[in-house]
Order: sequence, then structure tokens, then C-alpha cells
Amino acid sequence: VQLQACGGGLVQAGGSLRLSCAASGRTFSWYFMGWFRQAPGKEREFVAAISGSGSSTYYADSVKGRFTISRDNAKNTVYLQMNNLKPDDTAVYYCAARSDGSSIRRAAGYTYWGQGTLVTVSS
Repeated sequence: VQLQACGGGLVQAGGSLRLSCAASGRTFSWYFMGWFRQAPGKEREFVAAISGSGSSTYYADSVKGRFTISRDNAKNTVYLQMNNLKPDDTAVYYCAARSDGSSIRRAAGYTYWGQGTLVTVSS
């Protein structure tokens, strides 16, 4: 599976962005998909994840109610809608794929990673 993330950019606090991650390769719907982020000087952290069918979603407490993860299996794409952005959301955002639904909040369990897209939120 090859992943290509895009959609990052510069936005003011309170604004919105939608990230996309396009997948190629094996059957996309087999995979749990996750979004992680890494701010300068910090460890990579879990943001959100979604099951293969899209029926189950998971969020970090810090983004719950502001971010929405979704997927379109016909387009082999997963999305992260980010609303009410805060300066603390500034980071490089990565999409990732894994074949099972265990420990989905842990980066170590994801097999495939995209290249990352930078989100900068100004105050």
C-alpha cells in the first residue's frame, strides 16, 4: 500500500482544513486507517482512526468534537476534516494503514505510512 497525503497549509486559529490521503496498491477497504501528527520537538501522536468499513471511528481527546475522520473506499481515500483549529494543532500530519484493529492508537502497529503534510495554525 502506498499512501499520499495532502491538504495541509497555513490557517488562522478557528479556521478549517481538510486533509486527504490517497492509497494505491492492495484493497483499501481491508485496512484500518489512522492519522497521526508530530509537532517540532515532540513525539508522533495519535489523532484519529477509522475501521475498514468506516463504521467505527476513534479520536484523541485533544481533537474530539473538532476533527472528523472519514473514508471513501470507492476512491481509496481517507479524510481528516479539521475544524476550529488551534495553534497547538500545528504539526506534520501523517496518514497510516494497518491490517488489524488492535492498538490502533499506537503508531508502532501501522505498517504503511504516507509522507506527511504540514499544518500550521497561526494565533
